[in-house]
Amino acid sequence: MKQMIIATKNKGKAAEFKEFFGAYGIETKALLDLEEELPDIEETGTTFEENAALKAEQIAAILQLPVLADDSGLFIDALHGEPGVFSARYAGEPTDDQANIDKVLHKMRDVPQEKRTGRFICVLAIAVPGKRTAFRTGYCEGEIASIQAGLNGFGYDPIFVPEGYNMTMAQLSATEKNQISHRKNAIAQLDNWMQK
Repeated sequence: MKQMIIATKNKGKAAEFKEFFGAYGIETKALLDLEEELPDIEETGTTFEENAALKAEQIAAILQLPVLADDSGLFIDALHGEPGVFSARYAGEPTDDQANIDKVLHKMRDVPQEKRTGRFICVLAIAVPGKRTAFRTGYCEGEIASIQAGLNGFGYDPIFVPEGYNMTMAQLSATEKNQISHRKNAIAQLDNWMQK
């Protein structure tokens, strides 16, 4: 395998995967690097696995190249797993990070600190034409803060306090965040897939 397409238009994500696959001599290209115009893939799945697979498999079928796609979100125990697969559009369309945060904080307003546990989850799907799609999952455990803090990051970072820290993900530097993130942990799981 000489090339891997990363199904993202997010430059930060693309750079993380480029670094990982570069160590194996595999060139990566993100969707922004492609000259070909690809259709938008609707995430109609009910799980992170289904959504990641939809993106990876459809783009792999079009390009006839290996494709890696991810789907991720926040799983809060006190909310029975919400916002989960609907993390990006929890407060409705169009997607709005602040509205999503406000909805979580409102729903969690009476939940005591010891019951505010949750985790970020990232599922990677690797689709190679003619082969079965492979999955790898990474987690970042933590708890939901009662007020938002920090200006770094995006999504739910301002209300998520990672395990072992006393500040939110949005208060950490990009370097610190990338060392403990659910995506980093999922990428680490790719090692054993690459050894096959």
